[in-house]
Amino acid sequence: MGSPLEALGFDLEPRSLTKTSAGEWSLARRGSRSHLVVKAAPGHEAILGDFEGEGRGASAGTILVVPCSPKNAASLRKHLPWLRPQPLGTATSAGLGDRLGLGTPGHVRAVRAVGGGLRPIFAQQSIREMGRTGRTPQEVMDDATWGTFAEGWRDGVGSDADHLKAPDDVDACLAAGFSMFTIDPGEHVDATADTADGGTLRAKVAGLPWEALEDTEPDQRARYRDRQVVIEDHRFTLDEETLLRAAAKYGRAVAHVVRMERHLRRAAADREVELEVSVDETETPTAPAEHYWVASELARLGVRWVSLAPRFVGRFEKGVDYIGDLALLEKDLAVHAAIARHLGPYKLSLHSGSDKFSVYPVAAEQTRGLVHLKTAGTSYLEALRTVADVDPPFFRSIYAFARERYETDRASYHVSARLDRAPDADVVSEKEISSLLEQFDAREILHVTFGSVLNAREADGQPRFRDAFFRILRSNPEVYAGHLEAHFVRHLRPFAERSAG
Repeated sequence: MGSPLEALGFDLEPRSLTKTSAGEWSLARRGSRSHLVVKAAPGHEAILGDFEGEGRGASAGTILVVPCSPKNAASLRKHLPWLRPQPLGTATSAGLGDRLGLGTPGHVRAVRAVGGGLRPIFAQQSIREMGRTGRTPQEVMDDATWGTFAEGWRDGVGSDADHLKAPDDVDACLAAGFSMFTIDPGEHVDATADTADGGTLRAKVAGLPWEALEDTEPDQRARYRDRQVVIEDHRFTLDEETLLRAAAKYGRAVAHVVRMERHLRRAAADREVELEVSVDETETPTAPAEHYWVASELARLGVRWVSLAPRFVGRFEKGVDYIGDLALLEKDLAVHAAIARHLGPYKLSLHSGSDKFSVYPVAAEQTRGLVHLKTAGTSYLEALRTVADVDPPFFRSIYAFARERYETDRASYHVSARLDRAPDADVVSEKEISSLLEQFDAREILHVTFGSVLNAREADGQPRFRDAFFRILRSNPEVYAGHLEAHFVRHLRPFAERSAG
């Protein structure tokens, strides 16, 4: 299969070579670009009609060399079913989000290196991040497909349309082939309920959308009030104040999740999909009684979900380790995991899970493998590490720009980095420039400014960083994949060792 292509200047990517009864499939690189190569087996020449592009030949069978286009990605998923995302259920899983579309080979290598029963999600991006990177749901899906195929991964994948807030977001991601849908009702969570007095709480609860909740306030009180909840060795009471606070804080969020889930089920029709509920992007933690109330109400309203992300104690900031008392977090994880086992079972989901190395063994142990780890921006940081290795002056210019953008870009993230604690761009030597990725404040600054970096323009309208950034990554794929593999092995190993199937 390779010799005619080599004569044309193509280098086959050996891990991608796949043989089926219908033919052979591979990727081949010419320069920094990859192409799909399809060789039809005798009697199966019709498969070539599913692909677009030039390059037909008849040496030792019919060969087609075509671009890595959306149509060809869809056709590849049609013929190689293990590339089609599927629901992962309650198996231990990890989402390896990729803001740039070039990280999947490194992600696959990390998952393969840790082994175990860990199930991966390679196509994962939030609607917010898609907007900031200028990507569509279809591009996120297709980039993951090509990376998965390139590495020869055949053990199945999921895909996560993350932090969806509106039905249109669901529709766009469903059309692209996503299998998991993370509903983010954060805008509907009333965090002021945590400190409101009794009269204010009663007014908030009276004003909830009871029709959407298919309930009345008296029914709520009769169903929950003064219930003694005992789950494993954890105990709490749903007294009047606790119930009022839970309903006031999360009632509108529950109604929003119900609307979104019903829209998803209608739009998906007979297609199998799964749901995650996320209430993590709030300022205040989710109390165990609040988790119990939210999950009980979702179940009463017929919502089916596979994982739920509470807001845990302490701080899960972007791109850095856990900030807070680890012993308190372990207790918090223990009770939330017990609730998930009791009312599900469903997985606890760790959002902003990148680089929380002190948390992973504790989370894997307390959840007994019923856990989903969600990462995203840390792959962008490893891309920056690759840039720093290859072109230190260019990395320095990105960092200087990120410092300028930080105070604006931090608004939509839970971060605590300060500019006065981050080194100035011009005081770090070229030899040590990559050490900025290990400094807490500089790391968070780089993490949250990715959208500004990718979208920055010169005065003449030309991209300021984007083209050179991608040129470095495409020209040094093994460097980037190596950084990603080493980084994510540290993330995944504790979960692979305690995987739930």
